[in-house]
Amino acid sequence: MNTDPLFDTTFLRQRIRTVPDWPSPGIQFRDITPLLQDPRAFRVLVEAFVLRYMAAEIDLVAGIDARGFILGSVVAHQLNRGFIPVRKKGKLPFTTVAEEYELEYGNATVEIHTDAVAAGQRVLLIDDLIATGGTMMAAARLLQRLDATVVEAAAIVDLPELGGSTLLKEAGLAVFTVCDFAGH
Repeated sequence: MNTDPLFDTTFLRQRIRTVPDWPSPGIQFRDITPLLQDPRAFRVLVEAFVLRYMAAEIDLVAGIDARGFILGSVVAHQLNRGFIPVRKKGKLPFTTVAEEYELEYGNATVEIHTDAVAAGQRVLLIDDLIATGGTMMAAARLLQRLDATVVEAAAIVDLPELGGSTLLKEAGLAVFTVCDFAGH
């Protein structure tokens, strides 16, 4: 979570809607669309990421399908860096490398183009939230398999009780989130 004393996450947290029992009973879905719809909040969010990474040695920004595309592409643009889409299986038209991972209810696969990153490039990985960490971990492994360095795994929201940020840190990844929400 962002621990910068000059950055108050309350403004952004108030614009993240909680939808109870979606997509299944007992789940508290954290919906970022109201945050994105508010032009001031969206700007504050993007600036939080840009200010964090503007002096960092980053070659590319990778955004995870689908909400990670929104933030990741804007941050890449603002940092004057290229953007890599990490897509769900079967969505990319060129030669890909794939990584399967476990979900609470089955398995899923993410892919990137084999030429998306060159060996040694430094990549910022972005998604909307970190829950169990499976998707973020799979995306990081894809980049690492192509000999890139994942500088940091970043997200708007952390759901710490689900253990994803801990999993990522235990795997040696630096993690940054703007805010966290208790419960899931």
